[in-house]
Amino acid sequence: MIKEIHPLGRYTQVIGGSASTYVNNYSGGQGIGNLRFNTSNQNLEVYDGTSWITMNMPSASVGLTNEAEALLDWARERRNEDLELRSRMKKHPGLQEAYERLEIMKALTLEQDKQNG
Repeated sequence: MIKEIHPLGRYTQVIGGSASTYVNNYSGGQGIGNLRFNTSNQNLEVYDGTSWITMNMPSASVGLTNEAEALLDWARERRNEDLELRSRMKKHPGLQEAYERLEIMKALTLEQDKQNG
């Protein structure tokens, strides 16, 4: 049984709750610890020797932070823009040439910035 969930990384958040579930110490009574699913209230129950106790089953939600969702939205938008640009470059050779020149200029200026420190 999983009792805790912890986020792994700066873009994951965990929201959950806590609950207490217990069965009284065994007193020799029959059926202590038996489990059943109560269809009328849709809960799992355990018998403590006297009565059926609803098992509190807290849930936990694991999700991305707002920043991570925004970054993924941005990445999706950039990908779609890139796909559209590549499609247009196939139709328009001048655009392909301009793009290649831009990439050359980016590489040259990056190298120049590295040399100038």
